[in-house]
Amino acid sequence: MNENHIHKISGNLNINDWQVRNTIQLFSEGATIPFISRYRKEATGSLDEVQIAEIKEQLNKLQEIDARREAILKSISEQDKLTDELKNRIDNAQTLTELEDIYLPYKPKKKTRATKAKEKGLEPLAKIIMKQQELNLENRVQQFLTDEVETIDDALQGARDIIAEWINENERARNNVRRLFQHESVIKSKAVKGKELEGIKYKDYFEWEELLKRCPSHRLLAMRRGEAEGFLKLSIAPDTDKIIELLENQFVKGTYDVSDQVREAVKDSYKRLLSSSIETEFKNSSKDKADEDAIKVFADNLRQLLLAPPLGQKNVLAIDPGYRTGCKIVCIDAQGNLMHNETIYPHQPQNQRAMAMKKIDSMVETFKIDAIAIGNGTASRETEALVKRVKFTTDVRVFVVSEDGASIYSASKVAREEFPEYDVTVRGAVSIGRRLMDPLAELVKIDPKSIGVGQYQHDVDQNKLKDKLDQVVESSVNMVGVSLNTSSKHLLTYISGLGPQLAQNIVDYRKENGAFKSRKDLLKVKRMGEKAFQQSAGFLRIEDAQNPLDNSAVHPESYHIVQKMAKDLNCELGDLIQDENLRKQINLDNYISDKIGLPTLNDIIDELSKPGRDPRKGIKVFEFAEGIHKIEDLNEGMILPGIVTNITNFGAFVDVGVKQDGLVHISNLANRFVSDPNEIVKLHQHVKVRVIEIDIARKRIQLSMKDIE
Repeated sequence: MNENHIHKISGNLNINDWQVRNTIQLFSEGATIPFISRYRKEATGSLDEVQIAEIKEQLNKLQEIDARREAILKSISEQDKLTDELKNRIDNAQTLTELEDIYLPYKPKKKTRATKAKEKGLEPLAKIIMKQQELNLENRVQQFLTDEVETIDDALQGARDIIAEWINENERARNNVRRLFQHESVIKSKAVKGKELEGIKYKDYFEWEELLKRCPSHRLLAMRRGEAEGFLKLSIAPDTDKIIELLENQFVKGTYDVSDQVREAVKDSYKRLLSSSIETEFKNSSKDKADEDAIKVFADNLRQLLLAPPLGQKNVLAIDPGYRTGCKIVCIDAQGNLMHNETIYPHQPQNQRAMAMKKIDSMVETFKIDAIAIGNGTASRETEALVKRVKFTTDVRVFVVSEDGASIYSASKVAREEFPEYDVTVRGAVSIGRRLMDPLAELVKIDPKSIGVGQYQHDVDQNKLKDKLDQVVESSVNMVGVSLNTSSKHLLTYISGLGPQLAQNIVDYRKENGAFKSRKDLLKVKRMGEKAFQQSAGFLRIEDAQNPLDNSAVHPESYHIVQKMAKDLNCELGDLIQDENLRKQINLDNYISDKIGLPTLNDIIDELSKPGRDPRKGIKVFEFAEGIHKIEDLNEGMILPGIVTNITNFGAFVDVGVKQDGLVHISNLANRFVSDPNEIVKLHQHVKVRVIEIDIARKRIQLSMKDIE
């Protein structure tokens, strides 16, 4: 274990070395982030998932630098140019940028103007000029004229080419230029000539410039997308004259003719070599920063969506609304199984409203429906109004459910495996119903990028996006816990320590042997070893298990502690769970050992008070304002109920029931300064908004949440 890495990470995260060391050790043993966070608090000092993930990420970056360091040492060594001093500098380099700067003079190159000049014997002349002490340069240059270097101008040009490359490879020069780029770079965006009409959606950026350090991620990604699509030209640079003056101060040492040669070489070096190299660095680093911001927004939104309140195990009638093709209806039972499906045609052009209402009423009664889920897409408001006109004999709650990603699921291999005999419309309606029952269980079947809760998800680094979203899904699934006997393969896949193969093996075991009776039975599953059992068992629940701890977040490795608590109080496990007074009698200090401390013991007591309880909040019915169905129904000043559908760095999008989400800009979220919209709103939150601007032609609605009780 690299102690330098440990010390560096602990300093960056402001935590102790031992916390980093123990966390890295747990990773090396195959432990997952959810497991470490939940069940190894003594080892990590109760680090949370965010800190643990950051340790892993920083360790990966440091190891990446180490790998590059080794490759550079090998390359220079093979050139027989590796001195002790150079090796020491490479060994002590802290960043990839620093390493690459050191390596640049030794990096194998294709033929450059400088290498060609060196081949013509002009390097000694370049050294003479660089010293800037030669008083009669023309006479000195005569010595370097050959068949290949015919004139004085040819010789001087070759020498300047060599000097330009030296300047480009000078670490101090590169760092000075970088500092100016960092503080004073301006990002400029211009329209590509002749593409103005085709790229009209980028009109805001046809003539745009601002300081790079103040450019928000969403604007940078929008401009880069415009550049990638061929409508915009981007540049990133500070004032050129200022940089050249900076470089001249470093390299030009006199006022003689020879110094003028260096001055020319400085300008050429910056314009031909340094500028493009450093600009590329800053284009990449600014893109990385914008990606990081956008991925964070996506991850935060996804977490909120996955942890949205579930209806629970109820019989649900789900409707995928439509006009001409009708509304597809499915009835699913409390376990999510399809009981019935059919199509009704209440809207134009058929307008069979009475028949549709009669069928809905009949299905609700026949299949003992507890709740109705209506997709929020086409014809959603009209379908909701129709359903609410039906006079049900029982109390049936009506919910509008987000359809984002349902079409992706319905056409997927997963959906075909679940419902091979049904078409995509039936599968889509089932997905809508199941989302109401348990958003987490249903959404894990869909690629998170298809759920539509981010910004510029196709423009960011796809590998980083996938890693982050997978981490969010894993964290969310393990935080809630899953039923070992009813969860799908897709949900089980994200449980700590399992993965696709073990998840499938668990499902196969259930088919062959029936329901699991205890967590210990997991060890009978094919390929389930002790390590996988240790990582996964605490996150898997068995309802009605003989041992009540099997339906809790208490890990099997801690069962003996709870059993000792019960024995000491002369009661059964069940009594300890049901009787708060008994739990109050427990003195936790009696159960502390070299492996178990107060953090774990406190978690155990908390879990005994609410074993198996879903940490997600209860679901609420939402209703849009009556009479508001399309953008033309809106007027400025109206105060309306809405649902937050997406959150970005620049504000939140809210559905007010007019088939076009409105934007509450970050400046209109509250009566105070807001730096992060997530401080104020959450995904699917019910809010009240005021209409402040309507642009029917561009289908844009501006909303505000200021001054609304």
